[in-house]
Amino acid sequence: MNTPSGPSYSVPVMPLGTGQQFPTGVVEESFIENILRFNKGKIGTFYYTYQGNSKWNAMIYRGRVETAGRDHIIISDPDSGKRYLLLMANLDWVEFEERLNYPRMEITPAMQASLDTSE
Repeated sequence: MNTPSGPSYSVPVMPLGTGQQFPTGVVEESFIENILRFNKGKIGTFYYTYQGNSKWNAMIYRGRVETAGRDHIIISDPDSGKRYLLLMANLDWVEFEERLNYPRMEITPAMQASLDTSE
């Protein structure tokens, strides 16, 4: 059986615990997997492209967010219950029909002042 495979290149992965460093030492960690975890249970449309695959170059998946990890997303089809394990490396974007939850970061007055100041 000739099963199509995904891309044969490696995708750089940002290590856990890294993020944008602010002047006050606070680190922002709003990675895609964290945003998806904050929206567990919501139904979204996930747009994927698979380079080097002429048969399934672009795919669209619709499902409920079950969980997300650094390199994957698990969604389930609300009608059939079918589950999909999808790689982050091929994800282009996600659309939701409702407001998203977003991980909030506490911003101190000093941090806000540094963000408001332009060089």
